[in-house]
Amino acid sequence: MPGIAAWGACIPRLRLARSTIGAAMGWVNKGLAAGRGERSICSWDEDSLTLAVEAARDALPSMEARAGLGHVTLASTTLPFADRSNAAVLATALGLGEGTLAQDASGSQRAGTAALAQALAACGAPGARPALVVAADRRFAKPGSDQEAAYGHGAAAMLATPGDGVAKLVATRHLTADFVDHYRGSGEAFDYTLEERWTREAGWFELVPGTLKALIEDAGLAPASVDHVVISAPAAAAKRVAALSGLREEALADTLAGRCGDTGCGHPLLMFGSVLERASPGEHVLVVGFGQGVDALLFRVTDAVRGFRPARGAEGCLADRREETSYTRFLSHCGLLAVDFGMRAERDSRTAMTVLWRKHEDITGFTGGRCRDCGTVQFPRSRVCVNPDCRRTDTQEPHRLAESAGRIKTFTEDWLAYSARPPLVYGNVAFEEGGNAFIEFADFEPGEAKVGAPVRFVFRLKDVDRVRGFRRYFWKAAPAGSA
Repeated sequence: MPGIAAWGACIPRLRLARSTIGAAMGWVNKGLAAGRGERSICSWDEDSLTLAVEAARDALPSMEARAGLGHVTLASTTLPFADRSNAAVLATALGLGEGTLAQDASGSQRAGTAALAQALAACGAPGARPALVVAADRRFAKPGSDQEAAYGHGAAAMLATPGDGVAKLVATRHLTADFVDHYRGSGEAFDYTLEERWTREAGWFELVPGTLKALIEDAGLAPASVDHVVISAPAAAAKRVAALSGLREEALADTLAGRCGDTGCGHPLLMFGSVLERASPGEHVLVVGFGQGVDALLFRVTDAVRGFRPARGAEGCLADRREETSYTRFLSHCGLLAVDFGMRAERDSRTAMTVLWRKHEDITGFTGGRCRDCGTVQFPRSRVCVNPDCRRTDTQEPHRLAESAGRIKTFTEDWLAYSARPPLVYGNVAFEEGGNAFIEFADFEPGEAKVGAPVRFVFRLKDVDRVRGFRRYFWKAAPAGSA
């Protein structure tokens, strides 16, 4: 049977306390006033695609770890492009070869678990290669709604493998049912959510237990032998589902709702990764996806789990947090509050598609050059080596910089230039292996950047062309500890 070889996570660094939401919107929704915990939120330059890239890099932090991938799927209900392969952008940002099959998956909150089930099934075929599944969502909600407090932004990645991996697949069960607990029409920004009791009683309590019972019977296990149950549902509903399915209540995994919220179609995989970070060999993990049906996947943790840890994982991402104290800035980043940024924000952000294609490895893949004669690294690549003692022509070989470490050489905090989160911070960054680049910074608060400070490189939005509806991405320098 196939299994999971690696996993990773991305939860944005910014967190919004539910008490902050309640203080701003409690006048319209009294229930928000008593909100506890916090939810994760994207900065202006993060979306489902950038979160997916970081989750995949967390699972597969090196190019060696990505070698041999045959298939990559990006699952999301909030993909930035409706008719452009988002997965192709993901594959290019990861430096995967052009022979990799890349596809998008969407349509329901089961998109992540369904994509994982399909990848595992494909890995069971003779001669199959590992398949990467990344699920990410940046869902929007109406200000003052229950969903605004409940939702979070985030992503999770799972590497399916033909071998047992760290968690071997034991059995799967699926149920397709056009049960509508919420929906979002094409072109709409917000979900329309139905009454919670209806969702619990007619959805969770009617559709899920039978599927789980059948799965456990297929596996030849007793329900009490399932050690971890991943159900992305409110606590009371999860407990009732467990009881109806014969599962132990104490086996229910932490939903992480108090620390990041419900991160959408990737949340079951995020919870699964969190469980694997502390699971022991021999334990059984049941993963449930819900949304117009049910996905149920049962895994047995193997001895290999002791030998793998993601670069950061769910716990690492949750620990690396910074509180967003401004509710109105959160609304601005979501595009729900029109802010007058002045005339400097009126520039034309049109992307030259011809240049983007010719330079896609440099721009999307952050690939520079290394001189094969003298070893000098430079970005961007050029025909002539920048080393004054070399100056050879046509000696540049591709050299990927996204996984390189860097340090700040110079920087500027520019309060006059336009930035959706002022100030605009940019400067020169030196790569560990030599060479430097003039680059924009991300996730730095005013006064935080220091000369000599270590940075890592993150895939982010560079510009949004609101006239033509295009989003341009590039790499930025972020604090070495940020997601």
